[in-house]
Amino acid sequence: MKAKSAFSALTLAIFMLGASSMTYAAGATNPNLPVSQVSEWDKTFPQSNKVEHKKVTFKNRYGITLVGDLYLPKKRTGKLPAIAISGPYGAVKEQSSGLHAQTLAERGFVSLAFDGSFTGESGGEVRDISSPDINTEDFSAAVDYLGLQDFVDREKIGILGICGWGGFALNAAITDTRIKAVATSTMYDMTRVSAKGYNDSIDENARFESKKTLNVQRWADFESGKTTYPANGLSQVKDSDALFLREYKDYYRSKRGFHQRSINSQKSWSNTNALSFMSDKILTYANELKTPVLMAHGEIAHSRYFSEDAFLTLGSKNKELFIVKGANHTDLYDKKIPFDKFEAFFKENLK
Repeated sequence: MKAKSAFSALTLAIFMLGASSMTYAAGATNPNLPVSQVSEWDKTFPQSNKVEHKKVTFKNRYGITLVGDLYLPKKRTGKLPAIAISGPYGAVKEQSSGLHAQTLAERGFVSLAFDGSFTGESGGEVRDISSPDINTEDFSAAVDYLGLQDFVDREKIGILGICGWGGFALNAAITDTRIKAVATSTMYDMTRVSAKGYNDSIDENARFESKKTLNVQRWADFESGKTTYPANGLSQVKDSDALFLREYKDYYRSKRGFHQRSINSQKSWSNTNALSFMSDKILTYANELKTPVLMAHGEIAHSRYFSEDAFLTLGSKNKELFIVKGANHTDLYDKKIPFDKFEAFFKENLK
């Protein structure tokens, strides 16, 4: 890939779509609503009558308050196994992760879908920025919370990461020995795609030019006192654009998956979001993972190689790569979720 096009490729890679930048106050179009203001069902999926639902808050190790939706089976006795869930990258808990959590609660698990730091209802300033370190920590913070609930067996806690949060989930399980099982769905390694683009198409020279552009933007942001963001995001995707971009748009920008607090539904990650992902590589110690792993991916997903490559590096002796027939990347958000496979995996490894 030519250096002059590397920056636009990187911005596409992490959904920072749009040719022009804009500034706005945090929460201007994607409000960080106080939890107390959210009393009605505001999810992209129907509410189940088989589970109890409530909002919860907890802090990560950096002092950032995270907000989650806790789903509990109505018919339950004793201490239950629990699963913390987040993703996709740029989504909120009212979308795919909430659907996963509610359905797994119907199947007997305590499930917690949460917004990562700086996104959705969770805390952190500035808004709509991410970090491979902090987002990995967010999963461990969810384990902190679940392990202190009197209805959870703290020796039976697993995590599930969707899309870019699949990479963070694996990264968390490498370090956090309290995690007894880890599953990923349609997994992305955001550090790999930010540094090298899709299919590793960005070379070292192009990456250097991208860094120069991003760091000049840092000066501009610092001088203005405002974080800048690309305009319009996925709304700019056209019918002539790559199929995977149109698939993202079909989920985030339609009734199927739109949510007002979702970065991918409303706008974009900050202009400088890619910087930490270009140097702080996750999964560096993948060979040290001992936790049971299930990785699910779509057969025709553009991102399938992320799971296939990561799977080969994982040190766990109990690992499985499960390919969902006929599924693309976003099908696993809501249309072709392998719930039977997830249920069987967690029941086998959280016992």
